[in-house]
Amino acid sequence: MGILARFKDIMSSNINAFFDKMEDPEKMIDQVLRDLESDLGEVKAETASVMAEEARAQRALNECQAEVDKLQSYAEKAVLAGNDKDAAIFLQKKNGKSRELQALQQAYDLAKDNSTKMRQMFDHLNDQIYEMQAKKTQIKAKVAVAKTQEKINKLTESVQTAKGTMNKFDALEAKADKMLDKANAMAELNGAITGDVMEDLMDKYDTTTTESVDEELAALKARLGRA
Repeated sequence: MGILARFKDIMSSNINAFFDKMEDPEKMIDQVLRDLESDLGEVKAETASVMAEEARAQRALNECQAEVDKLQSYAEKAVLAGNDKDAAIFLQKKNGKSRELQALQQAYDLAKDNSTKMRQMFDHLNDQIYEMQAKKTQIKAKVAVAKTQEKINKLTESVQTAKGTMNKFDALEAKADKMLDKANAMAELNGAITGDVMEDLMDKYDTTTTESVDEELAALKARLGRA
């Protein structure tokens, strides 16, 4: 049947489209499922049509069989009644119906075969949709985990960057501490010069000034005869 080949092509094209556009598996599987469910509706309608044809063929076959059986019965009754001529007419009519019955049997067998194939197609497609719906849940769960992992990776990178920045700040702090230590040392040295050293220097000159005054006083007394 052409319908079987057509839906086989549809199935193939849908799956190929899914794999060709894998950049967003979550959206693609939703689209494929929508397409398959649409196809399932068409297959269901075709299956119902073929099954109806099977039922019609079977009905025609049963009616023809009933007519053959009826003509056979009339032929037998005619023989029992001693009317061979009537019996021959019934048998002749029955033979014509028997040939028709053979044609109807072939038509029914074909209709039944087609109906079986369509039911199998419908069941197969329905099963595939069920399986893909189950996979859809799995795929979406994996996509969600992947997205979470991507966020964690980005946060990890940010933390590593922050850690590197903190290392730079530590280096700056160490440099500032070094500068402060140097400044404190210089202040300590400056304090020593302006404190103890300066006092010692002033004492030196104070001593020198006192000795000069004493010498000058002694000289003055000697000159005045007061020694």
